[in-house]
Amino acid sequence: MTVVYPLDIFFRTKKLQKQCSDDREAVKAFGRNRAKRIRQRLDDLHAAQNLDDMRSLPGRFHPLIGDRSGQFSLDLDGPYRLIFEAVVLEEGDAKDLDWSKVMAVRILGIEDTHE
Repeated sequence: MTVVYPLDIFFRTKKLQKQCSDDREAVKAFGRNRAKRIRQRLDDLHAAQNLDDMRSLPGRFHPLIGDRSGQFSLDLDGPYRLIFEAVVLEEGDAKDLDWSKVMAVRILGIEDTHE
């Protein structure tokens, strides 16, 4: 029997973790609609076995480019995105990242990446 471990989620700051983990704090910081979407995306991330699983889930998972290379985005509402990075054991080029081997992510923020 194969044991399946969910994707681990870490946060850039304690404040961000509280805002994303506590429903009341999320609504206060981001509004009801965005807070609901954040919860959905975090639940999807936590349920995934690895980063590659995110490609088949809602939220338009995609890697960012340019000066944000190595970061990933999931749609929330309007122009806002959940921004995160892969937590990897070895340093390397983000273009060569094997998504099926990423077992943890670090949430960096909730942002409008189009500004």
